[in-house]
Amino acid sequence: MRALTGLWRWRHNPLRRTTDLAEAWVALVALLLVAVGAPVAGCLVGAAAQDSLQRSARQQQHARHLVTATVVRDLGQAMPETDPDTTSARGAHSRVLASWTGPDGTARHGAVLADLKSPHRGDRFGLWTDPHGRITTRPLDSATATTHAVLAGLGTALLTAGLVEVGHRLTVWRLVRRRYARWDQAWDRAGPDWGKAGTGS
Repeated sequence: MRALTGLWRWRHNPLRRTTDLAEAWVALVALLLVAVGAPVAGCLVGAAAQDSLQRSARQQQHARHLVTATVVRDLGQAMPETDPDTTSARGAHSRVLASWTGPDGTARHGAVLADLKSPHRGDRFGLWTDPHGRITTRPLDSATATTHAVLAGLGTALLTAGLVEVGHRLTVWRLVRRRYARWDQAWDRAGPDWGKAGTGS
């Protein structure tokens, strides 16, 4: 609104300077970019992220399998998990030596994190593996993919709006500096005759 008001105010004003009109146009363009450009950029990035993440989720769900592992023995307290999206990070309590059979029929065993509070030999728990039975992370689900895509879109919109605002402020700053420079030049021209008789003062 201020940009529109500024443009209207300077339209036929005899006191209007070139920098005043330029400043009003810059403000209007910045307003339009924030109001229209930022949401459009956010929607485009969000849609692209949604498509990519949903495709990745489908691929992971096809390539990763939940198998049943059997505890061989307890290996003690579990180490903290660095990946917050893994099954183990969500509910793991113990580090155990376990055996399991991969989707391709391969018998495997190794140290894994189990969602068991007090594991005993023979206890069973779920474990995500690739088609060859190697341990992998839980596949990305559709809801999580959508959440990440929405966050990417919002982040892009906010970043775009922020960049537009920074550009707007820098442009106005340069216009103000140019205005002050012209004032200084005008003052320098008027300065030698300021206050003298017969100069019209």
